[in-house]
Amino acid sequence: MKIVFATNNEHKLSEIRQILGDRVEVLSLKDIGCDVDIPETGTTLEANALQKARYVYDHYHLSCFADDTGLEVEALGGAPGVYSARYAATKNPTAESHDSEANMTQLLQDLAENNNRKARFRTVIALILKKDVCPCGCTSIKQEYQFEGIVDGEITRERSGAEGFGYDPIFRPEGYDKTFAELGMEVKNTISHRARATQKLADFLQKV
Repeated sequence: MKIVFATNNEHKLSEIRQILGDRVEVLSLKDIGCDVDIPETGTTLEANALQKARYVYDHYHLSCFADDTGLEVEALGGAPGVYSARYAATKNPTAESHDSEANMTQLLQDLAENNNRKARFRTVIALILKKDVCPCGCTSIKQEYQFEGIVDGEITRERSGAEGFGYDPIFRPEGYDKTFAELGMEVKNTISHRARATQKLADFLQKV
């Protein structure tokens, strides 16, 4: 089975492909010739994931899925949440979007000495499957599904570890004494929010 993952992020592609294995051939946006910066204007993870998946389906008519992930910090009222990838830019107009170092610095500054470090990562995957409704395939309909994965943990007071991406150096998952960036991809891919959402996706695709 071939399916498009609406991203060109090599870290995400690597994670997803490792989790799905050879059960599904995952294509990137680059693989299908899409070089557009797909809009993400939703105010929730669910809305953003679905917006990206619908863009790919509507323009390329292929089965596809998209994800959106947010880091939700209890002491900050759930922030940065849907704005996780551009958190620093929401506070400083001169900051670049998707700047992981700037985002971590901003988050640590906002928490300061607050002792409530509880946080969770949440991933939502939106899947759109193309379904032919006649033998020749001249007419098709789409079916939409969503899957969620959550991992609880806490924000550390300083960066630790060199693997992973995003907020991984400052997020310690519950039940572990190391950050995602210290645990490494092999361990992370078994316990992470994206791993949990992707496993639900994989289990579903096996039944299709």
